[in-house]
Amino acid sequence: MATGPRYRVAFRRRRENRTDYYARRKLLTSHEARAVVRRSNKNVSIQFVSFTMEGDAVEASATTKELGKLGWEFSCSSIPAAYLVGYLAGKRALKAGIEYAVLDIGMQVPKYGGVLFATVKGMADAGLEVPHSEAVLPAEDRIKGKHMNDKIEAALNSAKKKAEAE
Repeated sequence: MATGPRYRVAFRRRRENRTDYYARRKLLTSHEARAVVRRSNKNVSIQFVSFTMEGDAVEASATTKELGKLGWEFSCSSIPAAYLVGYLAGKRALKAGIEYAVLDIGMQVPKYGGVLFATVKGMADAGLEVPHSEAVLPAEDRIKGKHMNDKIEAALNSAKKKAEAE
């Protein structure tokens, strides 16, 4: 262990690999709303956060736990569920007056065509402007759930219509 008068312990959240302060500073100094996407083993959540001097303010949010109200009966950690929650969050952000957001995935490892980028596809389809490359988005067949079950596409379209009416 390092000791001495010049040794400085890193911030606790950096030591725990929970915050990349360099990336956070760049996101905050852009003065744009952040689309904060977090994924667990069972759920995906999205929050649209803006920076204020008193602290971060959540403008709109959505989580896959809410998809049951829209008639979703399948896995909440899949690519189609992530697309749906991105679509729902994008619609809510537009109602809150947010038209442009920067993606913030935190310390998660980006995997092209994965769940994190399915949320971006959902937000973009809702009408929100999120800077991204088409190469990172999942294929249309994966978003419709054809790799999982034949019934998912119908449930996806039904839930999407209910989200539009909300």
